[in-house]
Amino acid sequence: MPTKTVLVTGASSGIGEATAVKLQALGCTVYAAARRTGRMAHLANRGIRVLELDVTDPTSCRAAVDRITEEADGVDVLVNNAGYGSYGAVEDVPLREARDQFAVNVFGAAELIRLVLPRMRERHSGRIVNISSMGGRIHTPLGGWHHATKFALEGLSDCLRLELKPFGIDVVLVEPGSIRTEWGGIAASKLRETSGQGPYARQAVAMAMTLEGEANARFTSPPSVVADAVARAVTDRRPRTRYVVGAGARPLILLRTFLPDRASDTLMRVGSRLPR
Repeated sequence: MPTKTVLVTGASSGIGEATAVKLQALGCTVYAAARRTGRMAHLANRGIRVLELDVTDPTSCRAAVDRITEEADGVDVLVNNAGYGSYGAVEDVPLREARDQFAVNVFGAAELIRLVLPRMRERHSGRIVNISSMGGRIHTPLGGWHHATKFALEGLSDCLRLELKPFGIDVVLVEPGSIRTEWGGIAASKLRETSGQGPYARQAVAMAMTLEGEANARFTSPPSVVADAVARAVTDRRPRTRYVVGAGARPLILLRTFLPDRASDTLMRVGSRLPR
């Protein structure tokens, strides 16, 4: 495989960190980007180029892409991994928080895509890998805004794939299932804070227990399974449009595809141990 220059966002831990390490092992020149670079010294020690980047700040995005262009003649592969999920009832979550999720999960990815595309079009080659989620294809209780961002990223990616095909640029979605990261505990804590009191309290407590419970922890996959999927998306001569990986992702997406809405709703409520 010819040497590729790759930008991985959200690379300070979890999926992003594992992806940066995997792609460097394959011979790529990897720029690992995150808002907080203090946790990334071990990546720099491996020869991965650590980059401070706030995807919600257009100036920061421009500076990052300009640096890579100056040092490595541009980005060959963009891996949009930065993102977070904040759970809570739609009625309870302040719209400010909803906008913040969209700013990171959707608009931040879009800003970087817009910045790297001119050079990719000049070369008539390039690859954009967007880390979505099985949550972009299914729905779970009290995750309305998180799912909204992932559904949006899916639609954006599908449209981009059509637009960029004439320019030799591939757009790929990676849809992880349950992955062993800090995400579940953080989401559960935020859920209790947002909807742990009031009319949605019973649902919130049940869902939080599901997110952080021991059974849920066992039913997870390591971040390396996502890193392996990204590696295939980067190296496959003709990549798939979607790579579905990780615990629960494929069966739940299949069930959502074939079950009627009411049956799918029941499945999600029972699986999340919500009161009826």
